[in-house]
Amino acid sequence: MVAAELQSVADWLIDGARSASRVDQFMAQACERMVDCGIPLSRVGVFVSMLHPNLIGRSFIWRQGSGVSMGGMAHGSEASDDYLSSPLSIVFEQGLEVRRRLLDSSVGNSPFLAEMRASGATDYIALPLHMSDGEVHASSWLTKDPDGFSDAHIDGMRSLLPPLTRMIEIWLLRRTAAGLLDNYVGPRAGARILAGQIRRGHTEAMHAAIWLSDLRGFTPLSDRLSPETVVNVLNTYFDCQVAPILKHGGEVLKFMGDGLLAIFPIAENEGDAATVCSRVLEAARECRTNVEAMRCEAGAEILDGFRFGLALHTGKVLYGNIGGGDRLDFTCIGPAVNLAARIEKITSRLNRTVLASADFVRHTDCPWTDLGLFSVAGFSADERVYGLPEEPSAAG
Repeated sequence: MVAAELQSVADWLIDGARSASRVDQFMAQACERMVDCGIPLSRVGVFVSMLHPNLIGRSFIWRQGSGVSMGGMAHGSEASDDYLSSPLSIVFEQGLEVRRRLLDSSVGNSPFLAEMRASGATDYIALPLHMSDGEVHASSWLTKDPDGFSDAHIDGMRSLLPPLTRMIEIWLLRRTAAGLLDNYVGPRAGARILAGQIRRGHTEAMHAAIWLSDLRGFTPLSDRLSPETVVNVLNTYFDCQVAPILKHGGEVLKFMGDGLLAIFPIAENEGDAATVCSRVLEAARECRTNVEAMRCEAGAEILDGFRFGLALHTGKVLYGNIGGGDRLDFTCIGPAVNLAARIEKITSRLNRTVLASADFVRHTDCPWTDLGLFSVAGFSADERVYGLPEEPSAAG
């Protein structure tokens, strides 16, 4: 009876599960349809490994009556006692099914199974998900039915695994592509690329606050340190900036050696330039505090006293694909970006951390210090530059 009714679920999966537009909807609808067909599911988990700089994989957990929750598994978690004692380790590493009747047998040294039994679960099975490229991911299925899963229930779950796995693979590929684009080009650029904005020269004009910074003294520092230490310094330094930039609505577009280019889009018709520039200034002050507190180990030496220069400007930028041959870069260009780069060079001359253009300053209510007019290479007119009042110029 279960097998015949589950054909409707298989047909839905084979047809692309088109009633679900999000992965959580897909997971919830798949589980609810199986329950409607007579499989007494109380909790279902899907666990997939993936390409991600911070995560080894993701989890998608459906609980009856509670919907779907999603989580991440950090690199290194595969060596934890919780993972090694879990039946999932057997699925991932050996591709085998694991069955545990929670009321009839010991749960061994698995804290997870002990927790599930304490919550009322009576039966557990973990099933491998065999992807088309040979990789194995994992699923887990629990019930609170007093009789546990019957043979017919388990046969029904096994019968749905091929179409279910194909759909999971599709969602995984989409999520991996979107995640990698987010990490390498930023969420706004990534969304545009996935939406088809991939032709060279395909750009759009944008009004934005521009952030351009670099680390002071990086060249002599990299000359005397090992390459591994240099990479650690750069990663720590960028950590000081990226979190505040994202927190305050910016998007990091590019790392250029020790330089960082970010933009904070301004909606032209909504008059929010003042709001955006205020957030940029908050991010700048947070970054300055973070860099001042930065410490790195270089063997027995502790590196500290780091400083950086940051230029803030507002203006029109062209945002999109630029490149040659088959190699493209999603970035922003324009005179406004060039001016920000020139102002950033002035930070070292004035021994200041944060400098802003007149265009940026006029959108803020901060009592900036007028530092005077400066000739800027490539621009016919001198540019007036401003500094923060709490940053008096230091000697040297």
